Amino acid sequence: MTSSRNDDAILDAAKQCVLAVGMRRTTLAEIARRAGVSRPTVYRRWPDVRTLSADLLTRELVALLPADTGDGSRRHGIDGIVRTVSAARQHPLFVKILETDPELLSTYVFDRLGASQQRILEVLTTAIRSGQADRTIRSGDPDELAAMVLLLVQSAVLSARIVSDALPPDRLDAQLRTVLDTYLRPEE
Repeated sequence: MTSSRNDDAILDAAKQCVLAVGMRRTTLAEIARRAGVSRPTVYRRWPDVRTLSADLLTRELVALLPADTGDGSRRHGIDGIVRTVSAARQHPLFVKILETDPELLSTYVFDRLGASQQRILEVLTTAIRSGQADRTIRSGDPDELAAMVLLLVQSAVLSARIVSDALPPDRLDAQLRTVLDTYLRPEE
């Protein structure tokens, strides 16, 4: 087995463990057992469950990002964002973490950007530049616009449950679409 295949097997096993017992109760020993590798194999790559979990979350979130289709229009970009937000809200791993271990995400909400957030910012900045080039997205610093969009969509994923009575998922998606369209629409 190559290192990359080991990494994938270990991350897959970590996902199974988290889905079964939550992040806090997951151990590197159980992950190694499920992956069919030795504990030292896991420890060589990840010193603890928190580090492995961060890589798992990054892998899962980045996999949800839309592929670049070359269409930089505002409408196309907003459609991709709303689909990704909806998929993230329904993703079994994120649902489990939000239900059992939400405090594990607090670092990425209050203190610093994680690897997946950095990747999302890159994707958003590129899409915003493209939309600005074809004049479907308003002028402004693409990095600033992308940061604001990240804050909006992150809230739509992580805080959706607290407003679910007033704003069920389909209505949340519609409202998010309206907010993003209004924010990114070119000035007249």
